[in-house]
Amino acid sequence: MSQIFHRSTNTFSRITIFGAVFILGFLTWAFGELSRSTYATQAGVDREQPVPFSHAHHVGGIGLDCRYCHTSVEDSSFAGIPPTKTCMNCHSQIWLSSPTLEPVRESFRTGKSIKWTRVHDLPDFAYFNHSIHLKKGVGCGTCHGRVDKMPLVYQESSLQMEWCLNCHRNPEKYVRPRADVFSMDYKPPDDQMALGRRLVKEYSIENRTSCSTCHR
Repeated sequence: MSQIFHRSTNTFSRITIFGAVFILGFLTWAFGELSRSTYATQAGVDREQPVPFSHAHHVGGIGLDCRYCHTSVEDSSFAGIPPTKTCMNCHSQIWLSSPTLEPVRESFRTGKSIKWTRVHDLPDFAYFNHSIHLKKGVGCGTCHGRVDKMPLVYQESSLQMEWCLNCHRNPEKYVRPRADVFSMDYKPPDDQMALGRRLVKEYSIENRTSCSTCHR
């Protein structure tokens, strides 16, 4: 019986099979890189707000403590958004006629909340509790970055699961004394690992990496 396909068909088939493997590998790599890119995570992207509130001015310049506005951060899973009255504690006395602050004054007059744009927005299937992290010595800047230098707050970290797990698996690299949790200019000491291991033991920090820790 005569040969139906030309001998070159075998070579073509091998090239096609091996090529498909390399193409699939490349696509997998490309998808992984894309999912970690700032395009996907929106890390480093300034978020426009209805009022251009500057953390660099209020925190870095004036020296407001995080807890002045985020009053529930030590006792609740949520840091909390300050009511307009908190803004008016100062702005009923200063910048009274600034057009930039008109949305704040209108909110105070009408009682209608300002619709702020959320910056750190975790998926609904991920559970995060601010209070427990603070009690365990995780500083605000560890997750949020140097907000005292941000005119407009942006998401510094990816907030992806691998980023969370890196800290959960190696807490000694990131924990600090509780007295420094709200310090924006805190710098880890040269002996951070020794300090971290001591604090992990003192604060009873566990390497919680099971699915149910964050997905409930």
